[in-house]
Amino acid sequence: MSTSDVHLRPITATDLRFLLDLYASTRAQELDPLPWSQAEKAAFLQQQFDAQHRHYQAHYRGAEFSLILQDEQPIGRLYLFRGPGTHNLMDLSLLPAWRGRGIGRALLAGLVDEADRLGKAIRLYVESDNPARRLYEHFGFIVTGQHPIYLEMHRTAARSLSA
Repeated sequence: MSTSDVHLRPITATDLRFLLDLYASTRAQELDPLPWSQAEKAAFLQQQFDAQHRHYQAHYRGAEFSLILQDEQPIGRLYLFRGPGTHNLMDLSLLPAWRGRGIGRALLAGLVDEADRLGKAIRLYVESDNPARRLYEHFGFIVTGQHPIYLEMHRTAARSLSA
């Protein structure tokens, strides 16, 4: 898969429907076994998405909230906060049809290269059973904390500014 036509652009208010659908796709497997109606699941997902979106906007001022586009088709999101010593990778998600094609790997490789050049660590949170965890481990992320739902993972810079 060539990622040459993949690019980022800042999210806008008109992207919220896509972002909700993307969020729902990341929770589908978790919600499938629940005995809720489709309407109940949709209401739950809307509430959770709204809470997450508000949290990110309020607590990560200055972060980059980007849509991932293949040509001009939205296929995912990349949320990144570049802190003074650590990049916080808040979210990297792709629609199911675009997963496993090397897009996430290419985007993560670019972030890792940038962090290494700047001598910065990267921190992220991932569910322990998320298949992306293997990708993060491949790039040198290690588990540094465990929360009720998520694992906290860090990757230190491969070389520092003074190197």
